[in-house]
Amino acid sequence: MNNKLEGFVKDNKKEFEVRGPSDKLWEKIAAELDKKQEPKKKIELYKWLSIAAMLVISLGIYFTYNYTQATTGINVADISPEFGQKEVRFVNQIEEKRDSLAIYATANPELYKKFTNDLKNLDADYERLKVELPESPNQLLIVKAMVRNREMQLQILKQQLMIINQVNQYKKENSI
Repeated sequence: MNNKLEGFVKDNKKEFEVRGPSDKLWEKIAAELDKKQEPKKKIELYKWLSIAAMLVISLGIYFTYNYTQATTGINVADISPEFGQKEVRFVNQIEEKRDSLAIYATANPELYKKFTNDLKNLDADYERLKVELPESPNQLLIVKAMVRNREMQLQILKQQLMIINQVNQYKKENSI
């Protein structure tokens, strides 16, 4: 069978070479070559997502950096680690006492309002000191005043809680 095929190819070799591809085929090939299609530039979804992620991360870093620079400035611990530790301890205790005081707010809203006004004044003084700190020539003195302010806030909260406990105790004794 292979001999027959080989024989046929040898006998008709000239016809294969002479004929070649048809004119219609050459016309189709030429038409395709003339079209000159520009390759489509497509950016795939993962590329768009990676660009968006980089943009979001960059903006996040930028705004975080600017926010921390604007709000924090210099910390108490930067000036004096000892006073920094005291302030952290006072702040933690102040938060605990404020939470305890807030529990009594529903029973005595007027008394709670008076108590919180005192604390708001001290908070305003603390914020004023915090603003003065970076520009002060004697930063240690400002830091001491800031820590003293926190200590006063804590003392006031302790006194307020003691007063509330005494009022509650008095109410219990008179109700019996």
